[in-house]
Amino acid sequence: MALTVRQQASYWGIGLVVLIFALWALGNVILPFVTGMAIAYFLDPVADKLEIFGFSRIAATITITFCGLIIGILLMVLLAPLLIEQLVALVKSAPSYYTQIQGILSERFPSIMEEGSSIRRALQSVGDTVQGQSGALANAVLASAFSILDAVIFIVVAPVVAFYMLLDWDRMIAAIDGWLPRDHLDTLRGLAKQVDTVLAGFVRGQLTVCAILGTFYAIGLMLVGLQFGLIVGLIAGLLTFIPYVGSVIGGVLSIGLALFQFWDTPEWIVAVAVLFAIGQVVEGNVLTPKLVGGSVGLHPVWLMFALSAFGSLMGITGMLVAVPVAASLGVFFRFGIQQYLQGKLYKGTLAKKTADK
Repeated sequence: MALTVRQQASYWGIGLVVLIFALWALGNVILPFVTGMAIAYFLDPVADKLEIFGFSRIAATITITFCGLIIGILLMVLLAPLLIEQLVALVKSAPSYYTQIQGILSERFPSIMEEGSSIRRALQSVGDTVQGQSGALANAVLASAFSILDAVIFIVVAPVVAFYMLLDWDRMIAAIDGWLPRDHLDTLRGLAKQVDTVLAGFVRGQLTVCAILGTFYAIGLMLVGLQFGLIVGLIAGLLTFIPYVGSVIGGVLSIGLALFQFWDTPEWIVAVAVLFAIGQVVEGNVLTPKLVGGSVGLHPVWLMFALSAFGSLMGITGMLVAVPVAASLGVFFRFGIQQYLQGKLYKGTLAKKTADK
């Protein structure tokens, strides 16, 4: 006896709830596996291209893995020490920046820095917090997310998972396709294709934009001579994943640091501002239209909500699954709205009477 649509929806809903609960319960335990799956998804088109050029799947996977390991080792050797050094120095310099802010405001705007003023009290509170927590913050930043053992497990397990996922990706997709309910096969395939289009357009495209802009900002700020230019540029590039957020935070942070460092040479402050302006022009007119496209259907507000919600529930793992879940829910929501607009609940009896006439 075939199941009704209501019964099928109930079973699928129960399965979804169980999956969400499992992800929440496991938390960071499954982080290397989720990361490996994300890497495999990201690199699957590369493997497909290599297969077109005559590579076998195993040869394509080995080639991609070897290139990835080389790039990862180079980044660890060349960038990691400098990145950690600048990060620690930036945290330790925070108290001195606070002192400079007080001095500049007292010299330029003595009226707002009078004893008992709200701005003075606010700055004093911030300064006490920064001075008291700067050392702890530096240690927390370096030790956050993972213990040493967890970090080693992640570094070893994630690439291995990515290798096997990439090797078997096409077979896994074929197997999942074979599990789909036959009555709704075309509909589910269409929805899956839409989800893949959104993810391919946004995740792959936006990560490429992040890499390009992060490299541009880091190199540009270092050439300008800005202290902590590498860490600030990489932060700006990473946050570019959330539209508009990276440019705002990166620009404010860079120009703020430039004000301290180049107070007597304002042309360099202008150079930092121009650098971010160029980055935004290139991103808005070249990179995003070409690599991401304008019709991926993932609104920045919806993305920020998903990152915040899943991040608070499941930590780093939640932030990794937030984007694909947000993209999938967006596709399903649009499908539901389309079904609603074509159904009796929306059209009611008026449409039937009009058709009968």
